[in-house]
Amino acid sequence: MFNFVNRNPFGQKIESAVSTGQEQKREHQQNRDDEERNYLEDDDGDEVSISQQGVLSEDDIKYLVNEYISRLKSEHEGEDKIIQKLDKFLSKFDVKKFMKNNPNMTYSDFNMIMFNETADIIK
Repeated sequence: MFNFVNRNPFGQKIESAVSTGQEQKREHQQNRDDEERNYLEDDDGDEVSISQQGVLSEDDIKYLVNEYISRLKSEHEGEDKIIQKLDKFLSKFDVKKFMKNNPNMTYSDFNMIMFNETADIIK
């Protein structure tokens, strides 16, 4: 007797408009979630450097260290102790170790690191 409630006389199931709308909404939301997930997965490979500067090479670092130390020497011309300490720092400077301790260094990173490295020498 209750078999005919959700069926039409031709034996096919009748779907209400409410259930169809909910299924379409769910499908649409699922599609949006999939598109967003795909977008985020594709976007992860793109890295943007804030400073838009390239990573320094070993030769760049050697050159910049020499320039930085010579600038510090010129700023402290009359102070022989500081100049001797700077010369000692320069003679013991190991580029490979410096690069290993500070990977993917840009020019602005270099200046900050060198300031911290030489701050105790200048005091």
